Amino acid sequence: MAAEGTTAANASAPRARDREDRSLTAFLTCAMAFSMLQLFLLGALGPRLVAELDVSPTVLGLTATVGFGTAAVLSPSAGRMVDRIGPRRSLVLLLAVSALALALIGAAPGAGLLLGAVALGGIPQALANPATNKAILAAVPPARRGAVTGLKQSGVQVGAFAAGLPLAALASGLGWRGAVWTAAGAALLAGAWALRALPADPPAAPAAPVRASFVPQGMAAWLAGFSLFLGAGIASVNTFLALYGVQCLALGPDVAGGLVAVLGVAGIVGRVGWSKAARPGRAEWLPGLLACGAVGAAALLAGGLLASPLVWAGAVAVGVFAVSGNAVSMVLVMQRAAPGRAGQDSALVAAGFFAGFALGPPLFGLLAQSGRYGAGWSLVAAEFAAAGAVAFLWAVRDRRAGTGKAA
Repeated sequence: MAAEGTTAANASAPRARDREDRSLTAFLTCAMAFSMLQLFLLGALGPRLVAELDVSPTVLGLTATVGFGTAAVLSPSAGRMVDRIGPRRSLVLLLAVSALALALIGAAPGAGLLLGAVALGGIPQALANPATNKAILAAVPPARRGAVTGLKQSGVQVGAFAAGLPLAALASGLGWRGAVWTAAGAALLAGAWALRALPADPPAAPAAPVRASFVPQGMAAWLAGFSLFLGAGIASVNTFLALYGVQCLALGPDVAGGLVAVLGVAGIVGRVGWSKAARPGRAEWLPGLLACGAVGAAALLAGGLLASPLVWAGAVAVGVFAVSGNAVSMVLVMQRAAPGRAGQDSALVAAGFFAGFALGPPLFGLLAQSGRYGAGWSLVAAEFAAAGAVAFLWAVRDRRAGTGKAA
């Protein structure tokens, strides 16, 4: 009998571990979704904002500049803070600030408060990658980290889907403000979930030297450069895809919001699949290959001007290739970061990504303001091509230095 009890206990232990891993993965996916939900809401609700708040396409692009510029500036400090205070405290803060930023966006009477709320939303964006990566390193066995990382990175695209379909549909009934306030309430509930789902953090560690945290080196520097160009292209797509559908392809606001939802679903599938494929020795080449696929995706979006169904194929391709590149870069950080630097290196790579998000939409917005969407998609293709060039240069250098060593 004792032996039977021991056998049952041994069998139940893996099942309990699987439940814990699934719960943690689900929560981290949710946290990533809320960290950037405002970006996708502004894109999906862009046609309504342009009409009701008298916001021009240029100002719509400026919202991305303000939000992601803030995130880029704060990311190095956020990485240091996560390494010091732990992922649980950081994720509770992320969700609380996300709720406040969304509530303020819903209350905005015009461009001024809208931009201020978007700037506040840069804080959770800066915290998201270092906090979630740190949680994975603390709680997930090495063999499962790639899969869990891909799933949690897909949370960003879950946010895109939520903004493009259910929340956009809710905006048709409750108005766009009601939809945004609903998202704010959901973020508060997720914050309560964090307190239950995550283990307590250890005591805060002493502050790390500033130089060690703020200067990207080796792999982190290359991936930050790759992420800069990748982010510029992705942010332009996220911000202007729905508006492009309304202004150039004669789609209704709800159908155009569906483009963002389609991109989100494709991004979920792409991030999970490519992250699982990102094994050492292969992962180093994936960012460049995905960037090449993203160039083709931008061409499909431009082709929508000739045959509108191509825009749907382009939205899928952006999700499968461009959006997945960011997830693979985070897998690389977790595989290659030096001990004690996972949060900091994640933040530095994310800072490059957010800097691209800040720079891309205003440039695209200038072209969209004059109706030159074809030129805008050409700009996006050039940004993806530049990301690919940086990624391949790093992969070649890394291979020459010896696979598995930081370049």
